[in-house]
Amino acid sequence: MTSDLSWLYRGTEEIFPHVPDSDDATENLEALLAKTDRPLRVKLGIDPTGSDLHLGHSIPFRKLRAFQDAGHTAVVIIGDFTARIGDPTGKSEVRRQLTSEEVRHNANTYLEQLRPILDFDTPGRLEIRYNSEWLSELDLAKTLELLGTMTVGQMLAKEGFAQRYEKGNPIYLHEFFYPLMQGYDSVAIAADVELGGTDQKFNLAVGRDLLRHFGKKPQFGLLLPILIGTDGTQKMSKSLNNYVGLKEDALSMYSKLEKTPDAQIEQYFELLTKLPLDRLPENPRERQKFLAIDIVSQYHGEEAAKEAQQAAMSLVGGSTSGTEEAVPEFSLAEVEFPAKLFYILSASGLCKSSGEGRRQIQGGAVRLDGDRISDVNLSFEAIAQLDGKVLQVGKKKFVRLVK
Repeated sequence: MTSDLSWLYRGTEEIFPHVPDSDDATENLEALLAKTDRPLRVKLGIDPTGSDLHLGHSIPFRKLRAFQDAGHTAVVIIGDFTARIGDPTGKSEVRRQLTSEEVRHNANTYLEQLRPILDFDTPGRLEIRYNSEWLSELDLAKTLELLGTMTVGQMLAKEGFAQRYEKGNPIYLHEFFYPLMQGYDSVAIAADVELGGTDQKFNLAVGRDLLRHFGKKPQFGLLLPILIGTDGTQKMSKSLNNYVGLKEDALSMYSKLEKTPDAQIEQYFELLTKLPLDRLPENPRERQKFLAIDIVSQYHGEEAAKEAQQAAMSLVGGSTSGTEEAVPEFSLAEVEFPAKLFYILSASGLCKSSGEGRRQIQGGAVRLDGDRISDVNLSFEAIAQLDGKVLQVGKKKFVRLVK
């Protein structure tokens, strides 16, 4: 096992329990790492409730890879059973329950997207487990035992439940099972450490309590930050359209990342790269390009990343400096909102008519800030939704939308 623990703390928000300077392996993860004579079992659970992952999802998997590289065993729990409930964390209403077929399909797409991150090939470094393996076998007696480890008051202390209860929104009994079932996952695989976002502390603590209840050593919890999206304000989310998807093509990834807001770029370097933080370019624009090249290289290779950079430069007027001043602008003041995108394509001169705009969207030739648009009837309510974004048709026609 490696003695250099810089990888453990990079980007880590909290490790619990943590008694500073303690050499007790039950109180201090660093002490456990120093004393253990076996690979630790490091758990990360995912519920495949969708089909696409983005850079925000990659953060705990990057930490899991760091544990692998340090000689430990990554245990990825595919929540094919718990996904049928859905994690209620951060949700204001009950989630739709998925079928087993939907969950299995999503799980396969998740694993494929994680191949550039995790070590799938070194023997003993990765276990992939499905929690239906043990949760589907729980009988009523064991289920009642699980329910007996927590009170209703403790459940309602969970932030999402508390907010819903205060607002009078329904909380269904099956949702109370979620923290207990994912906690039982830790018991089933004998976890030493569990990883999660800062919003998962309650769930990780339940796993710790259940390990103790079933006579096993309680796990450590390691919490990681929630990534802010490309808009620089809200957490990265597909629904907010401020994400960079792991399956996106190299040009789309690069085009988004080279515009990372200054306030977020340090966090992106720390959480999404291995680059030394004390040796980054000083020029803000060069930092953006440096970040974009590194991240795109991780998923598509260095050659594809450089090609994406050159293609992105050509979209801003062929400038080799990568500056954006050469982009022609179109004032949205000429457009009456709400407005359909196909009308904006016509009004801006990118298309000869609204009809051509619709056809270009249908043909997949239209991108907005690097995102391919497929909705022919996409509409915008206000100028603020488009201000500063680049609207593109094909490879050579583009404008920057301004107020």
